[in-house]
Amino acid sequence: MPLRLGVNIDHVATLRQARYPGAADGAFVEPDILTAASVCERAGAGGITVHLRADRRHIQDRDVLRLRDSVLTKLNFEMGNTPEIVDFALRLLPDEVCLVPENRREVSTEGGLNVIAHRTDLRRTIARLQSAGIRVSLFIDPDPAQIDESAALQAEMVELHTGAYANSAGVDANHELARLRAAAVEADKAGLQVNAGHGINYTNIAEIRGLPHLAELNIGHSIVSRALFVGLESAVREMHSLMNPAD
Repeated sequence: MPLRLGVNIDHVATLRQARYPGAADGAFVEPDILTAASVCERAGAGGITVHLRADRRHIQDRDVLRLRDSVLTKLNFEMGNTPEIVDFALRLLPDEVCLVPENRREVSTEGGLNVIAHRTDLRRTIARLQSAGIRVSLFIDPDPAQIDESAALQAEMVELHTGAYANSAGVDANHELARLRAAAVEADKAGLQVNAGHGINYTNIAEIRGLPHLAELNIGHSIVSRALFVGLESAVREMHSLMNPAD
């Protein structure tokens, strides 16, 4: 099976918000989120990923609602485990939810969710989402204890945080890659679908794609950055080709 690519289009919204932070519904603004999602799907993306943050720094509520009506592949909704966002997800009914840690001061998500420390709240949220027909993923560090707890909470998937590997070099990078390999094996044994994401780019994809049991990679910033020079469709096609070089 080809490795699926989920394209995170948060930073398309970042560009829009830099120019049109308070645009009214129906006003002409660019770049358009729906157009970006459509281009990604046409180029081979297997899903569209967005993160509705508490501070609404990029993706807005209206974006997600419009995407729910237009995405043809699947909508993966990244979210913090807060009452407001959980209620929104239950109204939205995305295909999948990925529960992530969230810190207002962070530039991007820093580290995985501590599933063990938050197991009680997570258990309630996972049950509510799954009862609405939403598949649930937990964004975690490649740690055996976090994987075991994710399985105990009956999540369908984990998304392994690849940031530590992406930000390392030399011996440290080899160590982090070994952790990711071991975690992927452990997650598969536990019956969890294995996804990965964070910091993946056109260079380190050569190693990341070799992780065992991978089903899907979620990639955003690198693709949007590449799109500035080659266009969004070409950027997605190139990444998809690098993920699946034998296709």
